Amino acid sequence: MKNKLSVMMFSWEYPPRVIGGISPHVYFLSKSLAEIGVKVHVVTCDFPGAPSHEVVDGVEVYRVDSYRNPAPDFATWVYLMNLNMQREAASIVNKLGGKIDVFHAHDWLVATAGIGLKHVFRKPLLVTMHSTEIGRRDGLHTDTEKMIHETEAWLTYEAWKVICCSDYMVSHVKWAFGLPEDKLVMIPNGVNTHVYESSETEKCDSFRSKFALLDEKIVLYVGRLVYEKGIHVLINAVPKVLEKVNAKFIIVGSGYMKEQLLNIVRSMKLEHKVLFLGFVDDETLLRLQKCADVSVVPSLFEPFGIVALEAMAAKSPVVVSDTGGLSEIVDHDATGFKAYPNNPDSLAWGIIKLLLDENYRKYMRENAYGKVQEKYNWQKIAQQTKQIYKAVLGEYSKSFWA
Repeated sequence: MKNKLSVMMFSWEYPPRVIGGISPHVYFLSKSLAEIGVKVHVVTCDFPGAPSHEVVDGVEVYRVDSYRNPAPDFATWVYLMNLNMQREAASIVNKLGGKIDVFHAHDWLVATAGIGLKHVFRKPLLVTMHSTEIGRRDGLHTDTEKMIHETEAWLTYEAWKVICCSDYMVSHVKWAFGLPEDKLVMIPNGVNTHVYESSETEKCDSFRSKFALLDEKIVLYVGRLVYEKGIHVLINAVPKVLEKVNAKFIIVGSGYMKEQLLNIVRSMKLEHKVLFLGFVDDETLLRLQKCADVSVVPSLFEPFGIVALEAMAAKSPVVVSDTGGLSEIVDHDATGFKAYPNNPDSLAWGIIKLLLDENYRKYMRENAYGKVQEKYNWQKIAQQTKQIYKAVLGEYSKSFWA
């Protein structure tokens, strides 16, 4: 009997540790790979209350002590976390008799561990680049940002293949690090539509009443409150929308811009129309997405746009910035409305159009949901990823490394 393909993934976040989009990506990808016969080991950071080792949906999950050594700053913490992760992962590989075919790192935060293990065990390393520092910051302005950029460059150089979640990111990563085209692969991110189908424990009308009046439309933003996510563009669009429609703007997420945004809302005397919820639990978020009349993703830089995909899966009509991965996910006037980036007037126009035209909203909802099911399901993404693993192993078997 042929041995099962065995992969070890590295990620600094994995449920219940959720910082951003990498955590659900690694969870659903590893789970879907396990379902199609790949043996997956995920090595990640510890989290209070989570076991150091468990099997989750067929995936072996190992959580490494990431605070064993004191660290004066984030960069030092990342360095020390990688040393612990590399040591623990090497021990796991040895216990498995070296039976790992491929190492797969997710972003720069686990670069040192992934690269070190590649050389120790002489096995191919793949990386999924979920974003880049130069893209997030619109340039490199500090020593920390330059350090992260150099780490990303080193990781992409060491990787056998670099996976990106959109065609936009393929071209961006190629430009940012000077990579050859044959090293880059596009495999989209995915979304699990089943979680929205099962979230029916409370009727929408009853749930909505907790956040908005009966005659108020709900406009939902989900994401970090940081510049590159364009939340300030949405806040500046609020008065323009309210001139035409009675709406409540619900902001889910946190970030360094929160106080600045609150001050803008206060200066416009619209505190009663903009509700900052901070972080919410998964069930509340699911219900908000299902009940929202419009979901808005106003990003200035967006490698993929998972929040838009989640809204589409929840059958919430979307208004997005025409930029990055969002431009590929959304077909204008078919699966959503594309607004000009960093343009409150254009964003407001799209929100108003959707809120005032129920037939238009319904048309968008159904088209978007169909596209999500056809293109962005995890089973298809897992099959594509497995094929890349196999192709890399085919090349590896003919190389001097083998």
